[in-house]
Formats: sequence, structure tokens, C-alpha cells
Amino acid sequence: MNLLLFEQNELRGNLLKLDGYDRRAVHMTNILGLRAGDTLRVGMVNGNTGIGTVLHVEEQGVELDITLSKTEHDDCDITLILALPRPIMLQRILKQATVMGVRNFHFIRSARVQKSYFQSTSLQEGNMRSILLQGLEQTMDTMLPQVSIHSRFRPFVEDVVPELKSRSRFLAHPFASLTLPDLYEQGGVVKNFVLAVGPEGGWNDFEVQAFMDQGFDCFSFGSRILHVDTAVLVLLSQLMMLQDLQNR
Repeated sequence: MNLLLFEQNELRGNLLKLDGYDRRAVHMTNILGLRAGDTLRVGMVNGNTGIGTVLHVEEQGVELDITLSKTEHDDCDITLILALPRPIMLQRILKQATVMGVRNFHFIRSARVQKSYFQSTSLQEGNMRSILLQGLEQTMDTMLPQVSIHSRFRPFVEDVVPELKSRSRFLAHPFASLTLPDLYEQGGVVKNFVLAVGPEGGWNDFEVQAFMDQGFDCFSFGSRILHVDTAVLVLLSQLMMLQDLQNR
């Protein structure tokens, strides 16, 4: 935990009190070994960051004095469209993609997604929020990503996708003829892009065409087919690297 996050309604003036069983308090005392007088980095969810000074450490909990300063948040606004994966894989992707800078998640139904995935407890708001917060703690960010779940493919592509603001849209597909370098040479990668990644079995022809009709560039990143959680991180890394090259 590189940043201790808290909700606005947890503050009482400048004081933050954490119950002794709160995972944040446990981490502060058992992992970081903090004692009265020590300080650590803190942040309000969707707000500013600052410094927390430990006032008391007891079995009942921890009390901190919070001082926040204005924080300049980056204007990165990456959107990830993902065919809903298996629950255990979903949890890994939520956390790691948040660390990578994804601000908007759209989990969708595709032909090769099992309907039962949409009944998973991993999709409950509280469970997803907990995982997203862990990602923010790791990357020292306070801006909570937005998550949307779409159980029908066609309404998503026809009604939601046209409202996405980015003009840089990418569809990962293992059987595409173009590669990311090809797309980069054709027009580059803008800072705020949309990336769509399919299920383990890939998109079907109808889904590929539906995305391409909405302005997505279809590409492959090689002959090896990766697990979805690995593919998401590899693709985000490659797109961000192309952004850096473009901005030089």
C-alpha cells in the first residue's frame, strides 16, 4: 500500500479514525510498523493527496491527523472494453489495469462469454470497488475508475460505443493482418484511447465487423495467443509506449 486511501465521509474535521480490524490499520501497524508521530502518504478517494500523521496506535484502532494539498491529476483517460472474463481473471484485470491508468471499464457479453459469468459475486459493486481501491493504492492515485456492465453486445456497440469520446480506437484480434507498428505509422496513438480485448476464444466475425463499423482499427500483436489478463497488460504497455514515442 503506497497510498492510504479514505472516503470523504470517514473524516471528522482533520481526523481519520480506523478500526483495529480495518485492513488499512492492520497494514499500518503490522506491515509498515508505524507508531505515534510517524507520517505516511494519504489520499481522499476522487480528491487530493497529502500527509497523515499518526496520533494514536491502539488495539481499538489508529487515529491520524490528515493534511491534504491540491493535487494535479493527469488527464489520461484510457477506456478498456473487455469481453467479461472468468471471475478470478476479472479480479486481476481490474486491479492491474487500474494501476496501468485505465479510467473506464466496459465489461460486455460476446458470443464466447459464458452467461454464468454475469452472475458472479465479483461483479457486485462493493467487491469491485475494493479491488479498484487496491489498484489506486498501488499506483498512488485517487481517481476511482468507472465500471459499466453490458449483458447484450449489439446495444452496447450501437448505442454506447458511438458516445465514447476518443477518436483512437483499437480492437485486439489474433487473426488481424495489421500490427500495432502498422497502425502507428498510419496515424499514431492519441493520449486518451479505447482498447477492446476479446474473450479467450477471440471475437467472432460479426463482432469484429461491428467494432470496425464504429471506427475501431483491428490489429494483432503477434502469433502467440495470451491469456486475457496477460494480453490486457501487454497491450496497454505497448500502446502507452507508442504514445511516448509519438510525443518525443
